[in-house]
Amino acid sequence: MHTFLEGQYDAVVIGAGHAGCEAALALARTGMRTVMLTLNLDSIGFMPCNPSIGGTAKGHLVREIDALGGEMGLIADLAALQYRMLNQGKGAAVQSLRAQTDKNRYHTEMKRVLEHTENLRIVQGEAADILTEDGHVTGVVASYGGIFGCRAVVVATGVYLNARTITGETIAEAGPNGFSRATLLTECLLRLGYGVRRFKTGTPARLDGRTVDVSSLAVQPGEAVFPFSFLNDGAPPVERQQPCYLTYTNAQTHKLILENLDRAPLYNGTISSTGPRYCPSIETKVVRFAEKERHQLFLEPEGADTTEVYVQGLSTSLPHDLQKEMYRTVKGLEACEIVRYAYAIEYDCIDTLDVLPTLEFKKVRGLYTAGQINGTSGYEEAAAQGLMAGLNASLQLRGMQPLVLRRDQAYIGVLIDDLVTKGTDEPYRMMTSRAEYRLFLRQDNADERLTETGRACGLVTDERYATFCERRRLRRETAAVLEERAEQKAASALVQAHGQPPLAAGVTYADLLRRGIPLNELCETFGILQHVPADVKLSCETEVRYAGYLKRSRDEAERAKKLELSPLPADIDYSAIAGLRLEAREKLSRIRPLNLGQAQRISGVSPADIAVLMVYLSIK
Repeated sequence: MHTFLEGQYDAVVIGAGHAGCEAALALARTGMRTVMLTLNLDSIGFMPCNPSIGGTAKGHLVREIDALGGEMGLIADLAALQYRMLNQGKGAAVQSLRAQTDKNRYHTEMKRVLEHTENLRIVQGEAADILTEDGHVTGVVASYGGIFGCRAVVVATGVYLNARTITGETIAEAGPNGFSRATLLTECLLRLGYGVRRFKTGTPARLDGRTVDVSSLAVQPGEAVFPFSFLNDGAPPVERQQPCYLTYTNAQTHKLILENLDRAPLYNGTISSTGPRYCPSIETKVVRFAEKERHQLFLEPEGADTTEVYVQGLSTSLPHDLQKEMYRTVKGLEACEIVRYAYAIEYDCIDTLDVLPTLEFKKVRGLYTAGQINGTSGYEEAAAQGLMAGLNASLQLRGMQPLVLRRDQAYIGVLIDDLVTKGTDEPYRMMTSRAEYRLFLRQDNADERLTETGRACGLVTDERYATFCERRRLRRETAAVLEERAEQKAASALVQAHGQPPLAAGVTYADLLRRGIPLNELCETFGILQHVPADVKLSCETEVRYAGYLKRSRDEAERAKKLELSPLPADIDYSAIAGLRLEAREKLSRIRPLNLGQAQRISGVSPADIAVLMVYLSIK
């Protein structure tokens, strides 16, 4: 192959999925001359699976990306067809925003943003090799021979590395949605020292909406909620949002699957890679949860300019003929026609125990990974990692301190810490239950937690920072109003209407909140805070209602932070430390935690081992 120099850049991003887009924007927007190398320009910001952004815990990630200065929330709002707030019947900590999005518009809007970003060059081509010298990145070689000299590389290849799609007996050497796969980079990653494994995911069929009968199905309308981006004022009115529809599998569906498991790739040996635990195929659900008579399905629009319908919950890799028969057993789909058949997809990814909390490779300086190559699933997890990898690469190039978000700072911190400290043996999905400090890692206060950090890193624009400062002013103003005394007569009537005990004199609005009276009702009754946005009021209301729990959680976080401030030497020889158990020595030597806080979260390291390390550090 003839090679030639394409130019000298600060950084190269390999891949243009959700991780690659955020990484490239973070680098370019902070002044780094950046190249984004992608297999196909038509796959930029593509959604190969669900046409939605957000969801449980994922909505938190999107708002954190936005608070730091990332792009996903802005594009999701532009492409939104419908908004809903999940878990509204539960506490504010686990409520999560989700939007059905027009997947074609999401792609085109993201592509437009990238194409108009200063310092960013986009090139269609496959990355064939990563060049290094003396343990540091020096460039990327494209399959056509172009060499991009650089000082940092972010690998964000998604599910494209040696991908193959499987539908029954039909196996294609291809990436998602029929796009070409990448075949050259895995060998390079192995040579550089990464551990490589094989994961699997899948997607449902897409149906022709004209052949779907929704007349007897339950409607799931949109809701009047706040949008993803803090730069936007509000979601579109409910009447302008597109509905989704609810249906279910049934005994006939399950019977057909169970009678044909010998043709199911997941059960006949065709697929042996590890799939996602929390988004299983319908075959897995029917076998694993045999006692269930039905499984919930959602019919979701793929876009405003297409009739394609996505069947959420009916992912499969069954053969084409069985798919058609299976989908037609479902109410509303009796006469459906499939326009894109479902498939499973296998791909190469790395072992994230080889990665630092900055997402930099432990063995090569300037080499970062982000997204599904790190073993995660989901657009939001990918985008969060892409932003952090790109930002850390930029910080390193600028000679600044890296950014590592703690578990008490952000869901992004939980996500990355889980990956680099615990690793994952299956596609990792973010969930609220993974965040021990979730009570103050809420989506309503993501800007309070992270925008100053994004500003210090150079990613938050003046416009975004001005918006943040105004919201902070409104929060403080709202908090002050809530400590004012309520008019006694009206307050007593309100308390009585809620079946509460009589009030003492001098009650404040905050006192009424603590008695369980909603803030919106207080605003209507007393005419207060009429100009304050709903999510700002929600944030202040939550702070008042859960003040005691929040204080206790913050105290726990402060105690944990002390361990994070106890660094472990990079060259420490764990095998020589008397008192450490054998398993702890092996795990600590493998992961090489940066501090005692990270060490105590490693599976197989006990409190007694941490005590030994503390003694060791005290006498060094």
